[in-house]
Amino acid sequence: MSDAFDEPIPVLLVEDNPGDVRLTQEALKEGSVPVDLFVAEDGAQALDFLHRRPPFADAPRPALILLDLNLPRMNGREVLALIKGDDRFRSIPVVVLTSSEAEKDIAEAYHYYANCFITKPVSFEKFMDVVKSIGGFWFHTVKLPRDERDAV
Repeated sequence: MSDAFDEPIPVLLVEDNPGDVRLTQEALKEGSVPVDLFVAEDGAQALDFLHRRPPFADAPRPALILLDLNLPRMNGREVLALIKGDDRFRSIPVVVLTSSEAEKDIAEAYHYYANCFITKPVSFEKFMDVVKSIGGFWFHTVKLPRDERDAV
């Protein structure tokens, strides 16, 4: 992606904590990249979004997924394994953004091909900085393929 953003970049946040959703929204608004943030409250809803199942029939293909591990219905590990195991979604970068610091969770996330693992900072300021840096890194530093909405 270039540094010129004609349209907001679709980002899927998979997070069940309303406070963390709100903080992530605020941090991305303050970032240098226009983002269209979509929220899935659990793993099953995230998969419905990706597969464009109702009520997400018109959902865009996300350019980035921010994934919590501790989710109701279907946890983040299962979601990650399904995303990275599916040719249609494998190229979407998945950032695991979770409260866990457990080595087992870190190893398992990378085993299922997470693009990175970030432990959520506890302080407001550090959380905001981390989320802003995620946006800056993935949309200014990294080269991502253009819209692959109908690829593969």
